Amino acid sequence: MTSSSVSHGTRVGSGTPVTRAPEDWRHRLRLFGYRRPHAPTDTRDRLNPPYPQPSTRAGEFIGLSAARARRLSSAMDWLGPLLVGLLAAATRFWHLGRPRDLVFDETYYAKDAWSMLRLGYEGTWPDRKVADPQLLADPQVIPLSDTGAFVAHPPTGKWVIALGEAMFGLTPFGWRFMTAVLGALSVVMLCRIGRRLFRSTALGCLAGALMAVDGLHFVMSRTALLDLIVMFFVLAAFGSLLIDRDHARARLAAALPVDAHGHARPDARVGDRTGTGLRPWRLAAGLFLGLAAATKWNGLYYLAFFMVLTLLWDVGSRRVAGARHPYRAVLRKDLTRSALSVAPVAALTYLASWTGWFLSDHAYGRHWADGRGGPWSWIPAPLRSLWHYEHSVYEFNVGLDAFHKYESNPWSWLVLGRPVLFSYDSPKSGAAGCPGTTDCSQAILALGTPLLWWSACAALVYLLFRWALRRDWRAGAVLCAVAAGYLPWFLYQDRTIFNFYAVVFVPYLCLALAMTIGVLLGPPGNEKRRLGGAVTAGVLVLLIAWNFIYFWPIYTGQTIPYPDWQARMWFNTWV
Repeated sequence: MTSSSVSHGTRVGSGTPVTRAPEDWRHRLRLFGYRRPHAPTDTRDRLNPPYPQPSTRAGEFIGLSAARARRLSSAMDWLGPLLVGLLAAATRFWHLGRPRDLVFDETYYAKDAWSMLRLGYEGTWPDRKVADPQLLADPQVIPLSDTGAFVAHPPTGKWVIALGEAMFGLTPFGWRFMTAVLGALSVVMLCRIGRRLFRSTALGCLAGALMAVDGLHFVMSRTALLDLIVMFFVLAAFGSLLIDRDHARARLAAALPVDAHGHARPDARVGDRTGTGLRPWRLAAGLFLGLAAATKWNGLYYLAFFMVLTLLWDVGSRRVAGARHPYRAVLRKDLTRSALSVAPVAALTYLASWTGWFLSDHAYGRHWADGRGGPWSWIPAPLRSLWHYEHSVYEFNVGLDAFHKYESNPWSWLVLGRPVLFSYDSPKSGAAGCPGTTDCSQAILALGTPLLWWSACAALVYLLFRWALRRDWRAGAVLCAVAAGYLPWFLYQDRTIFNFYAVVFVPYLCLALAMTIGVLLGPPGNEKRRLGGAVTAGVLVLLIAWNFIYFWPIYTGQTIPYPDWQARMWFNTWV
């Protein structure tokens, strides 16, 4: 008699046991949302996905012919980013010279930049209570001494600020000019980076537009501090590495054999043995990362994170190309060239940034090693002097624990727990443009646009899902960039640190949110889904833009009635 029961390992109606194949990890992870990535039939498209044909709907809607609509759509690849960048530039240069004061740490960097311009190194200034009024007086007095001063950061960022001072003098507009330029350029760069990352001009421009209306990026673009300069160089390095990735994968794709149907297929000889040729964009990335580290040392973390990221990209490229042993192939074909392309170039760039210090006689610590012996005496004295100086700077930075009213723990940064008040004044009624019968406030608060940042927090959670369970390399790249700018600060929780350091990873928060909005929109073809997604995304973007406009007065130091300022202090920790 046959069995009518069903038991594990037994076929129904049979006593013959059946051995089941063990479920692999992908099958088990489907319970948590894992999906096998969709793979195009042509391996070349997997290696280097083509850009989709731009839509001509907008041109046809305004009455253009089909040919002109196609030209307009193609032009939007650059025209869109440039228009977004123009918006960013217009807002950042609006009354850039106001307030006519040295805002927050401008009192250090604006003066050091002028000193670099005049001496080639950081000279000595009187106490800020003496020097600042003299610099802002008419006629101006510049009490700079050629005695070298001990400073806490490398010189590149101050050289950048000095370019504006060389053109417009030691004035508020002059020392803020270059950060405003870099702020606007970074918006254009992010549009193009987003386009390359997502293969979508619309999503790229959305990422750039989100950064254009971020309050922290906006305030830092209008203030002569170093952190936005680090952000610019790191973003340039990220874009360079994306271009390098596309070019290297295109070379592998070109080497693949093609079948009778014209489709390329994976080949072990290509994946394991084919080189990727010269990689100038990695050299450019090394240059930019060296400039970032030569502005502030937190750029070094990006150097480490990005080197690991690019090696993992190379492993993925060779695996898709058919390599049987992709890690071994990367070790043979890519590791040495990658290391020589990035790290040494960054190191040489960092040393080159100290040229003014090397050429001087009066810079701080310049001749410390002269005449000193010891086991390291074979190293040239200027390099040993620089090493001693940098060691002193390191000890100063890691030991900086003096209390500051606006210091914050990195745990609170993403949710904007403690923004930094850069400037505050309280004009009395009837004075300094204060209308009405109530007193007023003039404030510059380095606060990210709240709805943008809080939405980006949710987007980061979604990207973790995309990276871990959908194996989406784009999510991994964005998360890596956020981690490099954010996680290292947890090593220094006892140090005096500030929320505005987070401006370095603002571009990647915008990319994360743009990528999430792209998922909300859904794939082409499902018009009902796309309509609902477009409405949701449009409402979110408009709310973010409104949020930026609402906080505009406390981003720009406008005189507003005290109750209006207080209404914008949504939390006690913002005061």
